[in-house]
Amino acid sequence: MNALLRRAALAAAVPAMTLSLAGCATTEEPGVRLSDDIVVGLLLPENQAARYEQFDKPVIEKRIARLTNTKGQVRYANANNDAARQTQQLQSMIKDNVDVLIVDAVDSKAIAGAIQEADDAGIPVIAFDRLAEGPIDGYVSFDNEQVGHIQGKSLLESLKAEGKAGSGSGTGSAPGKIVMMNGALTDPNAALFKKGAHTELDGKVEIGLEYDTKDWKPENAQANMTAAIGYLGKETITGVYSANDGMAGGIITALKAAGLTDLPPVTGQDAELAAVQRIVAGDQHMTVYKQYASQAEAAAEMAILLARNMSLGAAAHTDIDTPTEKSVPTVRIPVIALTRNNINDTVITDGLYTAQQICVPKIQAQCKELGLE
Repeated sequence: MNALLRRAALAAAVPAMTLSLAGCATTEEPGVRLSDDIVVGLLLPENQAARYEQFDKPVIEKRIARLTNTKGQVRYANANNDAARQTQQLQSMIKDNVDVLIVDAVDSKAIAGAIQEADDAGIPVIAFDRLAEGPIDGYVSFDNEQVGHIQGKSLLESLKAEGKAGSGSGTGSAPGKIVMMNGALTDPNAALFKKGAHTELDGKVEIGLEYDTKDWKPENAQANMTAAIGYLGKETITGVYSANDGMAGGIITALKAAGLTDLPPVTGQDAELAAVQRIVAGDQHMTVYKQYASQAEAAAEMAILLARNMSLGAAAHTDIDTPTEKSVPTVRIPVIALTRNNINDTVITDGLYTAQQICVPKIQAQCKELGLE
């Protein structure tokens, strides 16, 4: 049954149950699968961003175990940023007859054919974090355009405070230029981050150079930033929009290598531990904190519902259209700007990191200043 027909059948067949009960269904509706012996295929795109294997994978595994009375299995594969490899991994899981797939695509277009193969085999697919093309059955992500808005707005506020940004149309007399370091062209989220950031920045700052960073790699961002410094001049650069924390690390390395000690504000995303430490130290201006546990748990819950042939129902907050599908049930998780001012109220309060993990010896003084002891 293809994805469109399956969605319609599921919506009509079974009333949605609350997610907390997804692992212990008792309904006797026709077609509902009551067995807990469910195999979930989990395909993540890379391991350079710490989030995937440090947060997403273990949270999904824990939630699947809870929802299946510890009888469910997660078969895991990481593509290491290789789209062809991910296609092979997905095809292998189809051959192994997994019950449902959670896929975070390396390349949203390249994966479409393999997702079609899963659909042909009757295996539902949840697109995780990135909106993959092909007949997907559900989508879980953050509000990705809002991520860009938050990044751009925070950068703009920092530049305005220093008198380095205009307040309306045109750059006016605001000095200097910013560099935009966007994510990979193969990631549809990168386009949304970029769109949101441009909405905040256009007409208020001068964008000196803009890059789309291959594979999101920090070393590629570092090389791009080195080139930008050479072209624009290090004293001309007043700020850097970086789409994520890994790239921010490479950008800051390039800025320091150029001899800059008073660094321009640099944005980020993902609230990686190294980025939070850079924020405490004053090297990175901000990051976007995403509650990975909420996203991963939502993906696991949707996957188990689909594996049981049940409707996503209340599990999905809204629908979204993809380039190939219409009305895909979707969960969007809100995001938060993290700066030096709210570290205690975000990543520490939520248990993502402890103050001891953040406050390594070289930033003890800054931690004390921020009350992170």
